[in-house]
Amino acid sequence: MAHDSARVIIFDTTLRDGEQAPGFTMDVPDKVTMARALDGLGVDIIEAGFPIASPADADAVSQISRDVRRPVIAALARCRTQDVEEAARALAPADRKRIHTFIATSDLHLARKLRITREACLEAAVSAVRLARQFTDDVEFSAEDATRSDPDFLCRVIEAVVREGCRTVNLPDTVGYGTPDETRSFFEDIRARVPNADRTVFSAHCHDDLGLAVANTLAAIQGGVRQVECTINGIGERAGNASVEEIVMALRVRSDRLPYTTGIDTTALYEASQLLTRLTNEPVQANKAIVGRNAFAHEAGIHQDGVLKDPTTYEIMRPQDVGQPVARLVLGRHSGRHAVQQRCDALGLAITAAELEQVYHAVISLGEHRKAIGDGDLRRMVDRVRTDPACKMAG
Repeated sequence: MAHDSARVIIFDTTLRDGEQAPGFTMDVPDKVTMARALDGLGVDIIEAGFPIASPADADAVSQISRDVRRPVIAALARCRTQDVEEAARALAPADRKRIHTFIATSDLHLARKLRITREACLEAAVSAVRLARQFTDDVEFSAEDATRSDPDFLCRVIEAVVREGCRTVNLPDTVGYGTPDETRSFFEDIRARVPNADRTVFSAHCHDDLGLAVANTLAAIQGGVRQVECTINGIGERAGNASVEEIVMALRVRSDRLPYTTGIDTTALYEASQLLTRLTNEPVQANKAIVGRNAFAHEAGIHQDGVLKDPTTYEIMRPQDVGQPVARLVLGRHSGRHAVQQRCDALGLAITAAELEQVYHAVISLGEHRKAIGDGDLRRMVDRVRTDPACKMAG
C-alpha cells in the first residue's frame, strides 16, 4: 500500500442513501445479503440504514451489526436526542460502530426547511456529537447542503464538532450542484480555515444531478478529502450518488494523476453490481461505465480489429480486473471480417476465405434488422453457406 496519506476510505451508503431512491427498497434479508457482498468487496464502512426512519431500518442495522464483523457499521441520525439514541441501540451488536449525525447548515435550509437560527443549528450539532460520543468514539458529522452554506458559519460548525471529538466531517454536495474545480477549492479553503482541521478526516458525498458526482469526488480527494461516500451502481436520491466502481477504477487506472489507494477488491465489483440489480430488480444501463453490459463490448469493425490485435488499443482496463466476463465482440452491422472469423474460430467452425466473405455479408445483412447476432445465428449462416455455396443469403 502507498503511504498512509494516500489511502482513501470507502464509505458505502448503498443500503442507506441508495435504498432511499424510489424503486430500490430492499427488505431486511436482502440488505444483509448486500452487506455481506460489500464486506467481500472490501469497503471500509457500510452505512446500514437510518434507524429512526422505520422499525425495518432499525432491524436491518441490528442484523448487519451482528452478521458483518470486519467493516465499520454506520447508522444515520439527525441532530436530535431520540435519533442518536435509536442509532446507538440498533448498532449495539456491532464490533466496530459509527454514529453518523447530520443537520443542514445552509441559510436556505435553516430558514425554509428547519425554521431555526444559525445559533440553534450550531447548538444542535454540538450536542448531537457530544451525545453520540457517549456510545462510540467513532462519530461522523455531516453538514447537509454544505456546498451552499455560508463559509464562515460552516467553519464555525466544523470547528465546534471537531472540538467535541468528531472524527469525520462530511461536507456533502446535497443537490449535485458543484463542479470539479469548485469542489476541490471548496475543500482546500475549508481545511485551511478551520484551526483544528488536522484532527478530523474530511469526507465528500456528491450527488449526480449534473452527472458530475464521480468527477467532483475525485476533485475532492485532490482537495484533501480522505473519505468518499458512494454507492454500488451509483444508486441514490434523484439522479443518484457517485458510484463506487467508477471512483475505485479511476484511482486505479489513472494512478499517474490520482496517486491514491483503496482497500477494494476490484475483481468483486461486477458481482456486487449484479447482486444489487437482482435484489432491487432495477437493471444497470447497458453503457454504464465499469459494470454495464456494453462496458467491454465492441461492435464497430475498426474497434474489433484493434482489440483482436491488442486489447489495449480500445480498452484501458481488462474485463477481468473488475470481474466482468471477458470482453465480447458483438456481431452486428458494424462488425468487421476479423470479428466474424474470430467468432467462427471460437465456435470450432473452420471456414475458408471464400466462406468467410459470404458469412460476413450475411452478418451485415441480418444486422440491419437485428440488434445483435448470436452464436446460433452464426452457425446457421455457416451451414447455409456450406450447403448452398451459390446462396448469397440476403438475410
